[in-house]
Amino acid sequence: MGKFEYKFEPKAFKQLAKLPFKIQTRIFSKLDFFCQKEPLYYADKLTDNEIGEFRFRIGNYRVVFDLEDKMIIILKIGHRSEIYR
Repeated sequence: MGKFEYKFEPKAFKQLAKLPFKIQTRIFSKLDFFCQKEPLYYADKLTDNEIGEFRFRIGNYRVVFDLEDKMIIILKIGHRSEIYR
C-alpha cells in the first residue's frame, strides 16, 4: 500500500485559510493521517458528484475531494451546515 498525497484547489485553499488556526491544524493532521493509511476507508462517497466524489468528516467540518490515482484533490472545505449548499 503506497502513500497518498493531497493538493488543494485554489478555492479550497481559500476556504481553509478563512478557518480558525486550530481547525486548520486539525484538518492538516487528519489529512496526513488519511494519506498514510487507505483514505477511502475513512471517506464517504457522495451521492451528488457535482461538488465532488468523496468527503472526509473532520469534527464539524467536511473536506470534499476527488481521487486520481494516488492524489487526493481537495475541492471544498467547510462547516457541515454550509458545505453542501
